Order: sequence, then C-alpha cells, then structure tokens
Amino acid sequence: MRYMVMHKVDATMEAGDRPAQTLVDAMGKLIGRAIKAGIFQDGAGLHRSAARVRVTLAGGKRTVERGPYEGGNELVASFAMIVAASMEHAIELASRLAEVAGGGEIEIGPVVEGWDLHGGTRPANAPWRFLLLCKADRAFEAGAAQPAAVRQLLDDWKRDGVLQSSAVLAPSAQGTRSRGTGKRAWIDGPFAESKELVAGFSILAVPSLVEARAFADEYGAILGDNEVDVRVIADPA
Repeated sequence: MRYMVMHKVDATMEAGDRPAQTLVDAMGKLIGRAIKAGIFQDGAGLHRSAARVRVTLAGGKRTVERGPYEGGNELVASFAMIVAASMEHAIELASRLAEVAGGGEIEIGPVVEGWDLHGGTRPANAPWRFLLLCKADRAFEAGAAQPAAVRQLLDDWKRDGVLQSSAVLAPSAQGTRSRGTGKRAWIDGPFAESKELVAGFSILAVPSLVEARAFADEYGAILGDNEVDVRVIADPA
C-alpha cells in the first residue's frame, strides 16, 4: 500500500521564516531512515501561501487567485509534481489540467529546495518545481473515477519531461488525521472539509495504515502542533 502523509502550515511557515536547524536535522534523519528502510518514495515542502496561486475553473470561467490566502477547500484529491519555466507557465499547465478534469480548483505551490532551507543561492540552471494540488469535491468523495483525459495529459507531460510524479488519492473516508503535541489524537475520515493549508508531504510504501501512522507520529512530533493527514493512494505505483 502507498500513503501520502501531509503536514499543514503554521504561523512560522506563513511568516516566511526558515525552519529551525534542529527541525531540519531531525526531519532529515527521519526521512533518511525511511529511505534506508525502502519505504520513502517521494516528498517535498512548499513555500508559504504568499508564493502560491489557486486556479479555479467553473462554468467555463477561469479564476486565478494569488496568495497570500487562508485555507478554503484544502481536501486533496490528487497531486502532480511538475517542472515549469515560471509561475506563469505553471498557471497555464494547471489551467489545462483543470480543463481536461472538467473543472475544479488546483493550488500551485512552489517547492522548497535545499538552498531555500539553508539560505543558499539558487543555481542558475536549477529547474523550477511546483506541486499541483487538485482539490476534492463531492463527486470525488463519492468515489468518482478520474477522467481518462487527465491520465492522458499526465502521460504526455511525463513524456515531455514536465511531470516528475503524480498520484490519485482515495476518498477521505479511508484517511485519518491527527493533531496535538506528545501523544497525538487520531481521527478517522471522512472529513467534511480541511481548512489547513498543506505545507508538505511524504509518500510511503508500507504494508498498512498502522505503519503509515507510526511514521506520521514521528513526523508530527518533530513539527509540533501541526495537523497531519494520512491518505491512501488509490492508483498503483
């Protein structure tokens, strides 16, 4: 089974402050152990909402909302990690994805790279990476399948070097959520909504939800009081 572990933003992240070095080191050790164990497949952190953009397509009309913003519908249905020439290019790609999906909301988050964490200079030839977070709606939560046209577009992007990774999640009824310091309290889905902005994610390949939650408990303990979601990934690796 594969799971997406997502942590949510806090005031420090939204202020644009770099995380404490102790947090970076602890998270690096956790991810390092997960890589060594062969269970970590992918992951990234996102810049604060001031650097993000929401693209919404409804009734044939496109709306582009630039951050900063507060949480709205933050329940994720799927994601795609892309390489784009700029945020404007990413907006056009997200708009195309929304179009073939038949509408909906997609949040575009610039990915936090290593030089961002350590205050380094961006290499001149470094790619611009963005995470497209496709938001859930009632049809998705009821189990509607992703349109075939979306899969075709993602395949085309992968062929062209635009897509680095992607996944479709199962409805939130199969997910779980925690918050709190110390021993974290877990609440099983479905979730009517999620108001907390996604700050980052890890993709794990583990036998069951028990192992995914164990990782998420360590993940959450490092972060503090941040909300953490564990969602089942529906599509095959």
